[in-house]
Amino acid sequence: MAAKTRPVTGGADTHGQFHHAAVVNRVGEVLGTKPFPATANGYRQMLAWMRGFGRVVKVGVEGTGSYGAGLARYLADQHVAVVEVDRPDRKTRRRQGKSDPIDAIAAALAVLSGRATGAPKARTGPVEAIRVLHVARRGAVKARTAAINQLKGLIVTAPEPLRKQLRGLATPALVTTCVNLPADESDLSDPQHAINAALHAIATRIQQLTAEITQASNRLGPLVATTAPRLSALRGVGPDVAGRLLTAAGDNPDRLRSEAAFAHLCGVAPIPASSGKTQRHRLNRGGDRAANSALYTATLSRLRHDPTTRAYAQRRTAEGKTTKETIRCLKRYLARDVYTAIMADLAALNPGLTTIGASLTS
Repeated sequence: MAAKTRPVTGGADTHGQFHHAAVVNRVGEVLGTKPFPATANGYRQMLAWMRGFGRVVKVGVEGTGSYGAGLARYLADQHVAVVEVDRPDRKTRRRQGKSDPIDAIAAALAVLSGRATGAPKARTGPVEAIRVLHVARRGAVKARTAAINQLKGLIVTAPEPLRKQLRGLATPALVTTCVNLPADESDLSDPQHAINAALHAIATRIQQLTAEITQASNRLGPLVATTAPRLSALRGVGPDVAGRLLTAAGDNPDRLRSEAAFAHLCGVAPIPASSGKTQRHRLNRGGDRAANSALYTATLSRLRHDPTTRAYAQRRTAEGKTTKETIRCLKRYLARDVYTAIMADLAALNPGLTTIGASLTS
């Protein structure tokens, strides 16, 4: 009976088909490791197996945003505290080795020692809906960019009469012209007919992707505005930028302990790099790069259209700051405004979930 009530900590190394689980006691002794299928039945078996060693206090899960998303949701539904665990870095793996049991044990020990404390995203609310719609839009944007580059690359090597016809056209006009190029399907051995057919096919693909992007934007715009009205009202923050920042935050605002933690999450918190008499900070290359890019886009918009931001930039330039350093400062300040707005918006969607959010909405 005592063994069934002793506190234990679990860890899971997640993969596409199987998850490897481990259980340790309060002093870090490994009680067992075992693989389980990455299915609903496998999740039930894993939790029952862990509870066979004692009272499960917490479970550290790797990859809660990918392979471990289903497991994290199931554990949360079973009222088991889930902690997001980063995968071991290369230095640790060189020293300790690499295997699924080793990674599962490392996840459990990271939670037990307090090195891992992050709460995973809930993925059960409107922010998750925004994320999946944004994934579709981003994929279409990338595909359209690749198709436009292909189109222009073919034109570079096209026969001179065709190049002369297409030279100097803006991208929309270029696409429309290429869609209407004549091509003799019965004689594609002729390079002229073949390049016309190729340009027509690529231009048609660009038009289809443009329509897909427009549809995705029409879906995202109202959803983002409804979910985060305060965030959307910030200067320089459009639907695309707001969607990326909301995705970084997640549906559960209790993940964000402070505005400094949110700045680190977005990779805009300066990293100390001082030594001796030299006092300086360096660029932070960590964090969510999509959120970092979103803050950069909003900062550039403010520099173009916001007099207060331009005045700040001029003052920093007069102090000897470079343009890059000034933009980094502006991104850090913007992260503070974004954090306040996101916490208020998400707290309005989840009343009573977090005291910070509640205080911000009052």
